[in-house]
Amino acid sequence: MGALTVPTALAGPFLRRVLPPSVAVVVRTDRHKFRSFTCSITSSAHPTLSYSLPTLFTAATQTPATAMRGAESDAMGLLLKERIVFLGNNIDDFVADAIISQLLLLDAQDSTNDIRLFINSPGGSLSATMAIFDVVQLVRADVSTTALGLSASTASIILGGGTKGKRLAMPNTRIMIHQPLGGASGQAIDVEIQAREVMHNKKNVTKIISGFTSRTYEQVEKDIDRDRYMSPMEAVEYGLIDAVIDGDSLIALAPVPDRVKSSRFNYEEISKDPRKFLTPDIPDEEIY
Repeated sequence: MGALTVPTALAGPFLRRVLPPSVAVVVRTDRHKFRSFTCSITSSAHPTLSYSLPTLFTAATQTPATAMRGAESDAMGLLLKERIVFLGNNIDDFVADAIISQLLLLDAQDSTNDIRLFINSPGGSLSATMAIFDVVQLVRADVSTTALGLSASTASIILGGGTKGKRLAMPNTRIMIHQPLGGASGQAIDVEIQAREVMHNKKNVTKIISGFTSRTYEQVEKDIDRDRYMSPMEAVEYGLIDAVIDGDSLIALAPVPDRVKSSRFNYEEISKDPRKFLTPDIPDEEIY
């Protein structure tokens, strides 16, 4: 008879389910060895008959090998092994903790290879977004951000906060920036305190966007006064991202396999001076 492995907390309920009602089950856990327990079975029909099963059941413990097998069965775990982090929800503290932990883990494992952060999010909590943004700046590895679907509100801050030259977007992505939202109620002094905090957040967001877009503070302040939606090419022109991933021209962060059709543009040349390719020098005789 082979050994059966069940969690310690489930041993009692499991035995009571599989054994007749006339059989009493007592589970005792060794406090010094949390991985093992002793199970006694007593029959009410035969009070003098009892069995001790110290080795029939063993507590299930998680080892690095079992943890890795669990990760391999999960899509997000497989992506994490490829150094890909996916942000696909409203940004709150729970999502921020998950993204931050993955970024720190990948950076600790290998700080020389890029971390690819895919973003499809309508935004969310500003404090949670600032936590992710700060960690993106903190890690030693380059963080390549790629927008797909929608990257709006605070998600656009994370998108623009990636490593310059490695901020990308899919061709059908919509990108939106605006000023932080806020509100207050209560006593006058409480409203005043909240109003000061909202203005502080607006100035901080304006300064951050101005920093990674190389646009003036005044211009950014004017642009985010209302919702401003952009296409990927408009976002390139604005400075939020550096390039657009297109089907005909593949801009890759790793060497392109021979079987993939190469682009007529060189990624290294584009990353050195992206504006040169946005405003090429056209001879006068070709201008109509």
